[in-house]
Amino acid sequence: MISVTIFVDSEHNYQGVELLGHAGFADDYQEGQELVCAAVSALVLNMANSVEQFTNDLFEAEEEAGVFSFHFSSGISSESRLLMNSLIFGLQNIEEDYGEPYIKIRFKEV
Repeated sequence: MISVTIFVDSEHNYQGVELLGHAGFADDYQEGQELVCAAVSALVLNMANSVEQFTNDLFEAEEEAGVFSFHFSSGISSESRLLMNSLIFGLQNIEEDYGEPYIKIRFKEV
């Protein structure tokens, strides 16, 4: 299962996201679970690359096997807010379509 934690501040601005695991680690293999992993990876990496390419916002990102972490380290521009909103929208759509045991999203206030 992919565990997604979205970090949000008291003003409801997304401050970062962390992902852990793979959809393919579900106990019972079902056709299409690789698509969930690929879709989530594409959304998250596109968001991070877009923040880097199209904004001047500072962030910290870490990627290793089965783990991805992205956190803004300063103020967030309206462009980054839009990119994060788009990411969350896409992830929630995947969760609605596939749900457990492939992806679980939780929000954590920071």
